[in-house]
Amino acid sequence: MSLTDEELERLADVVRLQPTKNSELGERWGMESGSDVHGYLENHLSDYYYRDDNSLIRATSEAAELTGVEPGVEDDGEEGGIPDRIRVPELHSQVFAVLAGPDERSESVVSVLQKLRERFDVDPEVGDVRRALQSLRRKNVVEVEYRTVPTFRLAVERDAVDVGVSE
Repeated sequence: MSLTDEELERLADVVRLQPTKNSELGERWGMESGSDVHGYLENHLSDYYYRDDNSLIRATSEAAELTGVEPGVEDDGEEGGIPDRIRVPELHSQVFAVLAGPDERSESVVSVLQKLRERFDVDPEVGDVRRALQSLRRKNVVEVEYRTVPTFRLAVERDAVDVGVSE
């Protein structure tokens, strides 16, 4: 299925904004109602989106691949630039909140895990913390420094990015 430029741009919106609702897409696309959005999605992008258990709209992995957009990254402006806003799961938001800043010494996954335990009274798996760091890295807000083990720090000032928690 070949998509028009408009369809590709709207599909990129779905990838960026996921999980999202008809009303949010309608506002972005200038549509009057959720029914209009639903109709557009079904008629133009049905192969590239689905609704999760909470009826929120999510893009398929093929949609992200096709658009070249990193899921959950909004307003990234230029290629490889720092996004203005990201939407991430709660653990990723917590990692962003505790991770060493751009001018501080980078830290290991275990160090980040210890900070999460102290600050948020949570006990995620080490692998989940590592995946959160890598996801934030792909969003250009965390950088990695390879020492004996990979270590991480923010690539941006904490207040430069609005971090929203996805549902």
